[in-house]
Amino acid sequence: MLREFVEKKHYKFAAGAETWQEAVRMSCESLEADGTVNAQYAEEIIRCVEKYGPYIIIMPDVAMPHSQEGSANVNKTAIGFMKLEKPVSFDPGDPEKDATLFFTLAASDSDQHMANMVRLSEMLMTDGVADALKAARTPEDLLTIQEKYLD
Repeated sequence: MLREFVEKKHYKFAAGAETWQEAVRMSCESLEADGTVNAQYAEEIIRCVEKYGPYIIIMPDVAMPHSQEGSANVNKTAIGFMKLEKPVSFDPGDPEKDATLFFTLAASDSDQHMANMVRLSEMLMTDGVADALKAARTPEDLLTIQEKYLD
């Protein structure tokens, strides 16, 4: 999966974001760049988080921005990765709702959406991967993590 991020250029490394909304927009940029999603996809995710709360925080320090599967703003199925140096808070006062790692899901249908969620969960449950990703600074680091933990 990490190799796919690098090959498709679906990654971003950034110092931080002023707000969680800005972080969500930034996390969609690599998917927008190749037409995987439309620019409106980030706004759709933001509206969902505003309506339902920070459901995209899947574990401390890890966000999985996504909207409903089959969104009209999704053109292809893919996952984008973003790493922030400084955490962004989705619920000030609750550090469990901070994130530095973002895995933005875009899926054309519900089967692909579920398959991506399973792949992502399996990867994050692999011992050492989440900590290694938090230390990553470059696409080459992603490839090293792929080789060390996932191949």
